[in-house]
Amino acid sequence: MLILNNSKDLKILAIIPARGGSKGIPGKNIKPLNGEPLLAYTVNSAKESKLLTRTILSSDDEDIIQVAKNLGLEVPFRRPSDLATDHAPTLPTIIHALNFFKKGGEEFDFVCLLQTTTPFRRKGLIDEAITKILETGADALVSVLPVPHEFNPHWIFESDQKGMLRIATGEKEIITRRQELPTGYFRDGAIYLTKTSVLLEKSSLYGDNLAFVLGDLERYVNLDTPKDWALAEELVTKLFTES
Repeated sequence: MLILNNSKDLKILAIIPARGGSKGIPGKNIKPLNGEPLLAYTVNSAKESKLLTRTILSSDDEDIIQVAKNLGLEVPFRRPSDLATDHAPTLPTIIHALNFFKKGGEEFDFVCLLQTTTPFRRKGLIDEAITKILETGADALVSVLPVPHEFNPHWIFESDQKGMLRIATGEKEIITRRQELPTGYFRDGAIYLTKTSVLLEKSSLYGDNLAFVLGDLERYVNLDTPKDWALAEELVTKLFTES
């Protein structure tokens, strides 16, 4: 993998957000998965990176904080409770971390958000993402997976005010052949990488130009429900036990 020369001069803060109070899967961030707390899979991915400057946990929960410390993850602060509710957006959590370090005289060029709920990243994916954003000069980058053709936005309809269907993309004529559909992508949640200037000046995770790296469909799970957890148990056996 190509690593750009100027990457060594950049400071990249990885934030692993893991609040308490999960309702869909109670205690999911430290729930054992194949003998390891869920948090461990994301921590291990971050430790494999050669380009991240610093990796921290942002959490409000003492049990999660203790598990993180046991895994060797830095926990420089406890997240305020108002940033750890069900409806609290992600951006203020990132800004809170950046402001914490800025008060101590430390600033970063990029922030890499690593969610525990998409735990199975292939080795090297984080550094691939960092290299890609440096190559493209994009404001931000996300990891994605292809959308199945039946859910392609060019084949999705919306209802208008009269109860009639219209193509969600605004086109007048539907693309009839699957082979003519442009590839659509959805965010898989594994990596969000954003310039700090975009976060602070535009209050945006995405900026004006957004790059991407492809994740791995065979590794994909987004943990929100018990059904998702059951899938993760199947995947972890295949990915980490049978190999």
